[in-house]
Amino acid sequence: MHDHHIDRVRRLTDHPYLNMYALDISYDNGKKGVYQIASRARSADSLKLRTRQNTPDGVIIYSVFGPQKDRVVLVRQYRYSLDDYIYEFPAGLVEPGETFMKAGIRELKEETGLTLSPIPAAPSFTRPYFTTIGMTDESCATVYGYASGLPSERFQEATEDIRVVLADRAEIRRILQEEHVAIMCAYMLMHFLNTPQGEDPFSFLK
Repeated sequence: MHDHHIDRVRRLTDHPYLNMYALDISYDNGKKGVYQIASRARSADSLKLRTRQNTPDGVIIYSVFGPQKDRVVLVRQYRYSLDDYIYEFPAGLVEPGETFMKAGIRELKEETGLTLSPIPAAPSFTRPYFTTIGMTDESCATVYGYASGLPSERFQEATEDIRVVLADRAEIRRILQEEHVAIMCAYMLMHFLNTPQGEDPFSFLK
């Protein structure tokens, strides 16, 4: 049993996609404290600490491209938090009433112009996991699949600065050694590199 209690939750900001919340904490030893978190939730009642439901805020798409399944679909995206570019899997928010699978198909098309053919996978591979739990309750589900078509950036929003990258093994090694990389993406790229060449990189899902 933990020795602290959340007495009150206060929303500090009012933005459409991300908000700050202050948690007033009391400890069994009589001390008080405040802990701040960021969340996609629009109200204190919809925070996961209140609902106890881990519904995915976003979706991450791990897809491979080409007849040999030898290229991973990545995006090189400008992020304000770094004032720099970072390599990531295509990803995005799940819209209200949308399944994360449909969100994954939509987001891959919007960010890369490619069409996703999803692979069925057990919930242990796809269910939402938390991203940076020390500061946010955000969680993302994962969709896996094969991408086809011609890369295009014409479906991207005007505010996005994204370049589509179809990375082969040599480029993946370079990216991991030299570039900013999102951690989920980095781990899966390491897994891809350790899959024997010619073997389906998604064999671990079966």
